[in-house]
Parts: sequence; C-alpha cells; structure tokens
Amino acid sequence: MRRGFTLVEIALALALLGLSLAIALPSLKALSNSLAVSRAAEEIAAAHRRARMLAILRSHPVVLSVTQDSLTIRLAGASSDLWGGSGPSASGVLLPGPQRHITFSPVGLAMGLSNASFPLARGSATRTVIVSRLGRIRITQ
Repeated sequence: MRRGFTLVEIALALALLGLSLAIALPSLKALSNSLAVSRAAEEIAAAHRRARMLAILRSHPVVLSVTQDSLTIRLAGASSDLWGGSGPSASGVLLPGPQRHITFSPVGLAMGLSNASFPLARGSATRTVIVSRLGRIRITQ
C-alpha cells in the first residue's frame, strides 16, 4: 500500500474548506467591526474620565479634544498637550461631525456643555458614547 492522498481527495478537502470559509467569513467580519467600534467607544470614555480627573487633581480647567484622528488633553490656555492618543479612525471607525472640545472645571464638571454624544460606526456595528454634564458616561448600541 502506498501512503498519501489522491488528487480527488485533496480537491474535495479544499472545496470543503472553501465552503466553510465562505460561510464563516461574514460573521467574522461583523465580529471584527463590533470589536473595533466597542474599543473606540471605550477609548473615548477613558479619555473623558482621564480629562475629568486631571482637572480635579490639578485644580485647573482641562480641555478634552475629540476628533476623528486624535484624542488630546491639555490645560486650558496651554499650547502643549498633557496627553494624546489616536482617534477612532486608527481602527477604521467613523466618528462623524466636527472636532469637539469639552472643558472640565476644577471640580470636574463640564463647562458650557449639556450632554454630548459621539456616534461611532464601522460596517453595520454602531455605538454611541453619551456624556452627561455631571460626568456620567453611557455607551449604547
């Protein structure tokens, strides 16, 4: 007896593998989109918490800037950033709208802002980060 596989067996195995991938690939893409949007939402929420805590700890107003490309925190009136991170576009997530600036007072409340929402989307996956004036953060689907 010879060892090995015939050409027909290899072709059948490759056809089954291709069929399995064709079935599984769309759900894997949806999972990837959902994870990327969730991560971007958590990064915006974490930047918000960080800016609020910096305002309280430094007893000075702090400005959080949220754009498609970056998240930055700086002291009000300062030209250099205290902290910076990549925005949602780094993971292919869309954040529509203009650049948003949230100023936190030294007691941790947002000044000049009622509620803010940051809608995020990638493919069919969506999340919205809702920030209240009192500092509460909620992420909805």
